[in-house]
Amino acid sequence: MLATTQSAALLGIEAHPVQVEVNTGEVGELKFILVGLPDAAVKESQDRVFSAISNSGYRQPETRTTVNLAPGDLRKEGPAYDLPIALGILAAMKQCDAAPLQNYLIAGELSLSGKTQAIKGTLAMARLARRLNKKGILLPNASANEAALVNGLEVIPLESLDQAVRFLNREIPIDPLPADINTFRNPSHDPAPLDFADVKGQHNLRRAVEIAVSGGHNLIIIGPPGSGKSMIAKRIPGIMPQPELDEFLEILSIQSAAGITLEPTKTRNQRPFRSPHHTISDVGLLGGGTFPRPGEISLAHQGVLLLDELPEFRRNTLEVLRQPLEDGQVTISRSAAKVTLPAAFMLVCAMNPCPCGYSGDSAHACRCSMPQIQRYRSRISGPLLDRIDIHIEAPALRIEELRAAQAGEPSASIRERCTAARKLQYQRFKDKPDNRCNSRMEQADIQKYCALDKQLSQQLQNAMQEFALSARAYDRILKVARTIADLAQSDTIKNPHLLEAIQYRSLDRQLF
Repeated sequence: MLATTQSAALLGIEAHPVQVEVNTGEVGELKFILVGLPDAAVKESQDRVFSAISNSGYRQPETRTTVNLAPGDLRKEGPAYDLPIALGILAAMKQCDAAPLQNYLIAGELSLSGKTQAIKGTLAMARLARRLNKKGILLPNASANEAALVNGLEVIPLESLDQAVRFLNREIPIDPLPADINTFRNPSHDPAPLDFADVKGQHNLRRAVEIAVSGGHNLIIIGPPGSGKSMIAKRIPGIMPQPELDEFLEILSIQSAAGITLEPTKTRNQRPFRSPHHTISDVGLLGGGTFPRPGEISLAHQGVLLLDELPEFRRNTLEVLRQPLEDGQVTISRSAAKVTLPAAFMLVCAMNPCPCGYSGDSAHACRCSMPQIQRYRSRISGPLLDRIDIHIEAPALRIEELRAAQAGEPSASIRERCTAARKLQYQRFKDKPDNRCNSRMEQADIQKYCALDKQLSQQLQNAMQEFALSARAYDRILKVARTIADLAQSDTIKNPHLLEAIQYRSLDRQLF
């Protein structure tokens, strides 16, 4: 007898349909055959499925059984096919009603006892089920919450294989989970534990960080040890504007595909903040693997990627950032698949001016030779630095200055200004959903929204010639000036806005 169920394969952050065909009662020796480009985890499903069927009180196949995962040219990975295969076997053996199977997309791992186990990517699977016009989706209870974010779809949480069979046989009812994204977007979550009020001094650096967050600009901070670079960088999440609904769904989709379990009580209504160690590999940062999956830059989508101690990262690892910084996405090609992952993140870097960290510090003598300093700084290429909008120095503060300095402005006040500036940009780019902030402006947008009068245009041209800045730096200056004008609630870029933006290209002429 033949029975079919509908499941899904996860490629990147998107789910693709997979039809599970089960044929039992075949002539030949008792054997279980699984075809359709399965990986090792899928091939092992035979042992899990047969034990789960037996321990759930149902009969195992007593004849030759063939399972086909179609399409055959799409590689399948992971244990998510256990539940659809088991239900397909039971339907083919007339132990489960086959008719309701066609109404649902099914995915889930099974333990040997028949209990369901959590799987990744269920939000993408739920979106696929809606595109396929399915009535609902059957998922393990531990992974069903995130799928309920998709409206117009019944999400049925299952504790075990036996419960799934009894539900399909109409022996027991199971209420679908309510679809309400507001359970994940709880605005009353605990405030960020790190607050800018703890920061004393460093007014120029705080101002640069506020501008960077307001326009989504990439930022590099350079200064000696103990100047507060990392301290301030780690407080950036506390001043980031809360994501819009569509942005929040993108963030959750990536986290779901990466295997991060989403729970309403644990999910914060804020943008992601990722801070990988400098030993990270190209694949860990960019994403990839045999079956491409999100890396750190995709997990930082719509949020912040902090690279502390920037020169300590391998140079080839840093160079892979160049294309995502320009395009806001990354395309990964592997033998198994080619996927495009979103990567529109704000890059924040921190570094010392030299190997010992004290070059230019009046309080400490630098022990580095000039060749050592040049080698250290050359780990960051000019093309990568060109893609960083704001360069800011963080001088070390003396003990006397720290004692005399007053407590800094709290994060909540800074976030209000950043949010107001972002709202102006959302309105400005309302017809471009992929471009929500000034840092993502294209050439046509720059000409339209960053127009300068004759005097300011000449002033910028003089600065370009004097500091030997690149054409990319020219565009970056205009984008930053537009953000500074937005913070000042100004419709046009004025002289103070342009001058402040020019000063944020200091590293072009001083270090590299």
